[in-house]
Amino acid sequence: MGLELFERSGLPRWARVRQRLHAAAIDDVAAAVAAELARPEIAAAIRPGARVALTAGSRGIDRIDQVLAAAVQVLRQRGGVPFVVPAMGSHGGATAQGQLALLAEYGITEAAVGCPIRASMDTVLLGHTAGDVPVWFDRLAYEQADAVVPIGRVKPHTDFHGPIESGLLKMIAIGLGKQKGADTFHTRGFASFHALIPEVARTTLAHVNIPFGLALLEDGQGRLGRIEAVPAAQIWEREPALLQLARAWMPQLPGQQIDVLIIDELGKDISGIGADTNVINRYYDGPLPFKPAISRIIARGLTAATEGNATGMGLIDIVLRRLADAIDFEQTYMNCITAKMPEGARMPLTAATDRQALSIALACCLNLDAAHARIARIHDTKHLGELWATEPLLPELLATDRVELLSELEPIAFDRDGMLAG
Repeated sequence: MGLELFERSGLPRWARVRQRLHAAAIDDVAAAVAAELARPEIAAAIRPGARVALTAGSRGIDRIDQVLAAAVQVLRQRGGVPFVVPAMGSHGGATAQGQLALLAEYGITEAAVGCPIRASMDTVLLGHTAGDVPVWFDRLAYEQADAVVPIGRVKPHTDFHGPIESGLLKMIAIGLGKQKGADTFHTRGFASFHALIPEVARTTLAHVNIPFGLALLEDGQGRLGRIEAVPAAQIWEREPALLQLARAWMPQLPGQQIDVLIIDELGKDISGIGADTNVINRYYDGPLPFKPAISRIIARGLTAATEGNATGMGLIDIVLRRLADAIDFEQTYMNCITAKMPEGARMPLTAATDRQALSIALACCLNLDAAHARIARIHDTKHLGELWATEPLLPELLATDRVELLSELEPIAFDRDGMLAG
């Protein structure tokens, strides 16, 4: 493909910038977990000899391996017999081995957390909700545990919004429902999730001893900022409050308009949809009414931890050939089929090099001279503390007093293979 666009008008220079994001990182994860589990109403919930199933999800939560190891240690000290179960719906290719492999990518192994990890896709039918929705639950957790403790991150969801989104209740209702539970939800569509999650979770709590959950919140820099034990009786009021806090903390891209956004990596460990829709402000049916508005998006690669799962690539306009070559279509398709969202696996335009991808993206923008393009580059949608921004975009960013320059302006440089230099 020719690069006449660049030859005609050139590209603007860009600089590296840093934006101030909410910072509340916990220094000692083990101490924070121990403090929460020492609260009287929490400590009293686990009796000596009790078999306790702790959940491990499919998201790349900051230091999740340390959280689990600390919880295991405290439970053992109190005479409990802990074990870990994957609670990730259909992820990991909807197989037990796939889910174990995914946990290992996050450092969650039996040796690391100090207890057995028991993985199975088998479920039991607990019953039906008042609306006649079947409620499925992990068979191993149901049959081998005296208590189940969900551990999960509370954050805004990428596909639906409501007072309850991603968090402990979703872990109970969908994660522990395995592939059958996830399929049950997605058959009814994301529009029903805000009501269906609490409905299914109430039925689950009526049949399973879930005394409390451990809610995790990350700060704007993607670091654990809060660990809170939430008693089951309080979860209905507390989780919506934690969601609002998470929403206030979460990072956003600065500015009002970006012509081309370059994302180095997509992945399930970054977002369930590969790139957080709350950051890129678009969904499969078009742009969302938030800022910045982004005209075109390039994705350069997949994270190692996503293991080829490219769910969400349908949100992207152009991907590099190396990303396309890394896709595990079986995992990606299984995820999208379970979610009833084939749009997530739509193949974007594919470019051989960064230079070609940027040329295509700029050519697909309306009424734009490449020399004046507002281009930004980020590593992924979870880590937005530092980014590259072109000269036409910089004045608006620097005027916010949230952004500072980290480098001098320099040309957008490509190596001899047409890939971004640096």
